[in-house]
Amino acid sequence: MSGRRALLRRTGILSAFVLVALAVGAGIVAASNVAVGLSEQSGETAVPTWLYLATGGGVIGASALMTMLVTDRDVIGSFHDDTVGFPAERLQAAGSLLLGTLGIGALVFIVVVGLVGPQLGNFSAAVLLTFVGGRALLTIVAYTVGNPWRALNPWRRIAVFLPNGYATYPAWLGSWPAVGALLALIWLELLLPLSSSARALVVVVLAYSAFTIGGAVVFSPETWFRRGDPISVWFHLYGAVAPLQRTQDGLEVRYPGSRLGDDDVVTDVSLVAFVLVLVWELTYSGFIVTEPGVRTVELLVALGIPPQIVYLGLLLAGFALFWTVYWTAAARTRERAETYLSRRYLALRFAPPLLAIAAGYHFAHYIGFSISLWPSLVDTMAAPLNPPENPTQYVLTSWFGYVEIAGILLGHILAVWITHAVSFELFPGKLQAIRSQYPFIVVMIFFTMVSLYLVSVPATEPVYVPG
Repeated sequence: MSGRRALLRRTGILSAFVLVALAVGAGIVAASNVAVGLSEQSGETAVPTWLYLATGGGVIGASALMTMLVTDRDVIGSFHDDTVGFPAERLQAAGSLLLGTLGIGALVFIVVVGLVGPQLGNFSAAVLLTFVGGRALLTIVAYTVGNPWRALNPWRRIAVFLPNGYATYPAWLGSWPAVGALLALIWLELLLPLSSSARALVVVVLAYSAFTIGGAVVFSPETWFRRGDPISVWFHLYGAVAPLQRTQDGLEVRYPGSRLGDDDVVTDVSLVAFVLVLVWELTYSGFIVTEPGVRTVELLVALGIPPQIVYLGLLLAGFALFWTVYWTAAARTRERAETYLSRRYLALRFAPPLLAIAAGYHFAHYIGFSISLWPSLVDTMAAPLNPPENPTQYVLTSWFGYVEIAGILLGHILAVWITHAVSFELFPGKLQAIRSQYPFIVVMIFFTMVSLYLVSVPATEPVYVPG
């Protein structure tokens, strides 16, 4: 049997495992990110939770075992090397002009409508465009199709026309400003009434505009939006999962996720931190709207800690836990592989597969949210200053939870495969390459079971935050 036929056969077996996992998860409706405050989907588990979680973790473990059977380096390499490229200079120029104009128009629209339009979230086109259009749908486009943000980015368009380059960006700073700013945005999104008060949203948008345009002016637009701007780094990393990639020669189409095996996706420790924030922030947003999360917050507040500090502490503590677990896995990989490659280098190379997990998490959290509120976005955009009294919302069917669970599982399975491919690129020996994967596979199984547990628990409102 040829290597490709063997790979197809094992893919079929793995698909059967996925179907079993979905069957065991019957009756589960994933909890949306109700912390956003626009949608209040909730879920329940119709089977024992331990069986549901064990099955989900078993799928990832089984996928890891089957990928380890694929040791033909030509088969593994073809996944990353097979591309279809085509020059697209004129298309890129026209698309950049069109999307750039659209981006600036959207920014002006959010500010104007947010100030003079309706203030309640479900009636505000500014709020819905920000959360449904940007936070949810645009990110989904970035990892399923390709990253449109470089062309859309309105702040970059503004910054290039301003004097800039007054200072040299310190190399040691890396993308740490983007990491810190993203953590701050996650915290503010929870504590401020951004989804219920359009004017509060406008204040944050204007403050962010001053911050990021100021960074681009002090350094340069090219450097700042590549390293320091959290939204740009967000879309750049999510875009690495997509099949459509931008190159110096134009555009190329690759297998989904194959870009994550390249060594230029994560180039320093600060980007490892950003990847871990992407994974953690979705876990965090799921945790704080479940009963265990609410009880944790209430307990800490009862001890006299202000709720704002509690939520910030949980955000930072969870990130620190993910950071520790990941670097421990990198150290264990170095030991098991018996390699002279440094722990830092291994951490850089094995971080990109986690972006597939983050994409699966994001899909599970936001696909139902997007479908449910898409009609409201259309209704309010059609008449932003005088929207309908009852904007339309879709009610999701009971089986839609299968789609969200599949998103999580497929993201983890893709991460397992990319980890396998990276290990065979790094290590010459087959046994050495397989042994190196074990610590990261354990981490992925842990992430899978945590995320599946959170989407299986009924969602509630986070406490001590604006409604």
